[in-house]
Amino acid sequence: MMSSLLSFTILGVFTGAAYAIAASGLVLTYTTTRVFNIAHGAFGMVLSFVFWDFSQRQGMPAWIALPLVLFVVAPLFGLFVQRVMTRGLGDAPVSVSLVVTVGLFVGLIGLAQQIWPPAARTVPPFFPDSGLQIGEVFVTGHQLITIFLSVAVAAGLYVLLNRTRVGTAMRASVDNPELLKLYGGKPSQVAALSWAIGTSLAALAGILLTPIIGLDYYELTLLVISAYAAAMLGRLKSLPLTFAGAMGLGLLQSYAVAYLPSEGAFSGIRAVVPALFLFVVIVAMPQAQLRIGQVKGIVSAPVPSLQRSVGWGIGLVVVMAGVTLTLSNTNLLLAGTAATYAMVMLSLVLLTGYGGHVSLAQFTFAGVGALAYAKLDSPNLAGLFIAALVAALVGALVALPVLRLTGLYLALSTLAFGVIMDKLVFQAGFAFGFNGSLPAEPMSVLGISITEPRVYVMVMVIFFVAMAVALLSLRRGKLGRVLIAMRDSPAACGTLGLDMRWFRVALFGISAGMAGLAGALFAGLRGTIAATDFQLFASLPLLLLVVVCGVTSVTGAAAGGVFLMMLPVLQSNYPGLAGLAFAVIGFGAVALGRDPNGLANLGFKLGRIINKRLGPQVRGMLPDLPGVRRERHSEEESWEDEGLADDGEQSYEEVTTHGAARS
Repeated sequence: MMSSLLSFTILGVFTGAAYAIAASGLVLTYTTTRVFNIAHGAFGMVLSFVFWDFSQRQGMPAWIALPLVLFVVAPLFGLFVQRVMTRGLGDAPVSVSLVVTVGLFVGLIGLAQQIWPPAARTVPPFFPDSGLQIGEVFVTGHQLITIFLSVAVAAGLYVLLNRTRVGTAMRASVDNPELLKLYGGKPSQVAALSWAIGTSLAALAGILLTPIIGLDYYELTLLVISAYAAAMLGRLKSLPLTFAGAMGLGLLQSYAVAYLPSEGAFSGIRAVVPALFLFVVIVAMPQAQLRIGQVKGIVSAPVPSLQRSVGWGIGLVVVMAGVTLTLSNTNLLLAGTAATYAMVMLSLVLLTGYGGHVSLAQFTFAGVGALAYAKLDSPNLAGLFIAALVAALVGALVALPVLRLTGLYLALSTLAFGVIMDKLVFQAGFAFGFNGSLPAEPMSVLGISITEPRVYVMVMVIFFVAMAVALLSLRRGKLGRVLIAMRDSPAACGTLGLDMRWFRVALFGISAGMAGLAGALFAGLRGTIAATDFQLFASLPLLLLVVVCGVTSVTGAAAGGVFLMMLPVLQSNYPGLAGLAFAVIGFGAVALGRDPNGLANLGFKLGRIINKRLGPQVRGMLPDLPGVRRERHSEEESWEDEGLADDGEQSYEEVTTHGAARS
C-alpha cells in the first residue's frame, strides 16, 4: 500500500513538474505582454515534433538536438510570432487576443499534420538506464531531470523578473510602456524576449512529456489546460503560486487515476481533473477590474431596416428552394449541416460580435440542445423550443459561477465546460448510450412529420432567417445599443450605473439557446447523433471561420456556415490537404482577428461600389427589389440606398462622414 502511494506520488510530482514548466512560460508571456496565449500547448506540440525530427528521423544526438530546439528554433519561432502575429494584442480587446491565439492553436495543429502526417512515432526518455531507488519505487532519470528542471525554471524566472534590470523592464513594459521609453527602455524588444523564453519553456514541457504520453497532435496540445489551471491559481502573475498549483494538480490527477474506480459514475472524473481544477480556480478568482480605454467603434450604428432584413431573408429562402431541387439526398444533408453551422455562428454574432465575449465551446451547447431533443422524445415545435431552453439554462449556469469576472475568465470557463462535457457527460452511458449514438426523429409541425430531406432543409433555412431577423431587430433596439456600449467601454457603462453582471449571464444564456436550437434541428436532420458530433475541437474552427467571414454580421455567419460545411468534404476528397485546410483557417483568423467585420466587409464595400456605379440602371430594371428605396435627396442617393450587397454594417468613419454630409 505504501509503495503504491509513493509510486503515484512520484508520478504526480513528475507530471506536476512538467505542468509547472509549461505554466511558467504562460505566466511570463501574460505578465509582460498581457496576451493570454491559448496556443501555448500547440507551441510545445509543434516543437516536440521538431525535436523528434532532429533526433529520430535525422539521427542527430539528443544532446545536440535538445539545445538546438530550446535555444535556437523555439526562441526564433517565439520572436516571429510576437513580431508578426501578436504585436499590440495586449492593448486590444480581450476577445481579439483570444481569437488570434485560438487561430494560432488551430493553425499549428493543421501545420503539424501537414508537415508530419499521422504515423506511429516514439521519443525515448532521457537517461533511460539511470535513476534513483526510493524504497520499493524506482525513480527514472527522466523523472528526476524533469523535477530538477521545473525547480530551476521557477527559480530562474523569479530571479529574472524580480532581481534583474531586464525583468524590471519586462514588468514595466506592461504597467507603463511610454514611461519605460522615457527611461531608455524598449518595450518591443522586451516583449519579443518574453515570447522567446515562453516558447522555449513550452517546447521543454512538451519534449519532457512526449516519452510518457506519446507524440500526439491533440494530447500534447490539450495538456496546456493543466497549465492554464496552474497559471490561474497564480492569478497569472505569481510564479511561486503557479508552481504550487502545478504540483498540486499533478498529485491530484495521479491520485485520481490511482484511487477512483475505472468504472461507474466516477470513471470519467479521472479524465477531467485538470478541467475541474481550472473551473474551481476561476470561480475562486477575485473580482475582475473593469478595463478602460476600449472605445473602438468596431460595429457601426447603421443596421439593415426591418424591411430590408425581411426582404433579403425572403430572397434567401426563394434561392434555397430552387437550389434544393437540384441536390441529392447526400448534398441535402450537407446543406442542412451548413444551415446548422450558420445558426450556431449567429449565436456567436450575438455573443462575440455584439457582446464582445468569446465562447470556446459553442458547439458543445449545440450538443446539449441535440441531446435534450433526442431524450425528450417530443419531435415537434414544443420539443424543439424546450431543447433550446435547456441549452440556454446550461449556458447561463456556465456563466453564473464567474458572475464577477469578464473576458478571459469567461472564455476559459467555457473551455473547461467543453472538456468536462466531452469526457464526463457525452461519453457516459446515460447520455448517448454505451454505443456512443442516439436516435432522433425528424421534427413534426402540427402533427405532420417532416421526413422529406428537401423540406426539412427548407425548414432549417427558415429558422436561420427568423433568427437572423430577430438578431438584427435586437441590434437596432435599446438592448443592442447597450450591448455595443458594454463591449466597447465596460468602465464607462459601470460609471453610468449599468449592472453588466446579470446582463452578461442573460447574454450567454440566449447565445447558448440559439446554439441549442441549431443542435436540435441538426439532430432531426441526421436521425442519429453521436458524442463525436459535438466535440470541443469542433467549436474552435467554428469560432475562427465566423471571425474570418465576419463575426459582426449575419452575412458572415451564413458564409462561415457554408465554408465550415465544405471543410470535411475537402478533407475527404483531398486527404493530403487536410492539415493545410486547418492551417489556412487558423492563420486566416490570425490575419483577420483584428477586423471583426472579416471578409464580409469586403463584400459590403464591393456592394457599395457596384451600387454607386450601377445603381440607377439596376433600379430601373428591378423597381421592386426588396429594401431599395427610389427617393433621392438632391443628386446624391439616400443613405438607405447604399450597399445592395450590404447588410448594413459600415465602419465608424464612413457613418460619421456620411452623417456630416447629410447634415
